[in-house]
Amino acid sequence: MKKIIEGAMYDTSTAKRLNSWSNNCSSSDFNSCTEVLYRTKSGKYFICGEGGPMTKYAKSSGNNSWSGGSRIEPISRQAAMEWAEEHLDGDEYELIFGTVEDGTEQLSITVPAALKARLWELAEKRKVTVSVLVEEVLRKAVE
Repeated sequence: MKKIIEGAMYDTSTAKRLNSWSNNCSSSDFNSCTEVLYRTKSGKYFICGEGGPMTKYAKSSGNNSWSGGSRIEPISRQAAMEWAEEHLDGDEYELIFGTVEDGTEQLSITVPAALKARLWELAEKRKVTVSVLVEEVLRKAVE
């Protein structure tokens, strides 16, 4: 699925699939719901969801009638973390967002686009999160 929202491209075929959740209802169940969390190459998060006529993905089909539907929904990093806390176990969460320790806090920084792209590439190559890379650099800088 591919969608342009507020000038940004969200494409499930090019974004990294991070994890998924399903309520395990049969696909013929009106309450059936499945969501997949993705991250774009530029670091934006989004949910691609699909559900039956009694879910938030329902679409009106006229005359007070509803059918199932699907859509892409851009979300913030914080919302992605909250989604993961709700739908994933601890190990799955840490694979996406890094190790969670008592006393850690989220930090938001602004960096040039080229540096951000290099960070993502290095994280992918080392199979760690960008948070882990930044933490390593900060620890070395303050030692």
